[in-house]
Amino acid sequence: MLTIHPIPAFKDNYIWVLHNRMHAVVVDPGLALPVLEYLELKKLRLHAILITHHHGDHTGGNAELLKVFDVPVYGPSNEFIPFVTHPVNEGIQINLQEISLRLTVLDTPGHTQGHITYFGSNPKNMIFCGDTLFSCGCGRVFEGSIEQMYHSIQKLVQLPDDTNIYCTHEYTLDNIRFAKMVDPDNKKLTEYEIYAKQLRLQDISTLPTTLQLEKTINPFLRCNQPDIIKSVQNHALSTLADPLSIFSELRAWKNSF
Repeated sequence: MLTIHPIPAFKDNYIWVLHNRMHAVVVDPGLALPVLEYLELKKLRLHAILITHHHGDHTGGNAELLKVFDVPVYGPSNEFIPFVTHPVNEGIQINLQEISLRLTVLDTPGHTQGHITYFGSNPKNMIFCGDTLFSCGCGRVFEGSIEQMYHSIQKLVQLPDDTNIYCTHEYTLDNIRFAKMVDPDNKKLTEYEIYAKQLRLQDISTLPTTLQLEKTINPFLRCNQPDIIKSVQNHALSTLADPLSIFSELRAWKNSF
């Protein structure tokens, strides 16, 4: 049975550990020590490291982990990341036999030029999407373009509704505050805020979220819906004609929120 466990790191990062009773794979280890402590606590052996993009809070633990475990490191082929042994891109499949999981790589640039997402479907649909898609939000555009980010989000939206979203930051409550400004009459969003606050008061992660839920509460997934279009146009004091323009203005609005 596969367990997916979030290890908190830095201020609001999550390092995801996927494991069964003996073997583990780690996603975006910004720090090594909490990973090593968890592996020792659970008596697990690390078999692979998966990286979504090159930022240090996602890669900083690689060197120390590799001193302890001689394992493959998968990462985007379009970015230079020290210690990556297996550069991957769209369509490549990664067979993690030790934990009985096969992942497919999706190119999801925008946050960075080479950002990738890992999609798996056994025992359930799941994505490890780094800083592309968050609960009730999406990543900032640092190195890619707003068009890339929009199309990356659209690619993820096409996945099955029951897909679990394992992103790497606990941004949910901050994102909800912005979403409520954009979409104040969304009852589902108000209900979800209550639920998310209860989780955080207990120091429980709000993740994973699901694609089905995000389609009802996340304004960045709803740029073709009348309520979002009207709100963004009112903010921009301009008539915006297409979902990409709405998305671009919405991301700019969030940047200054």
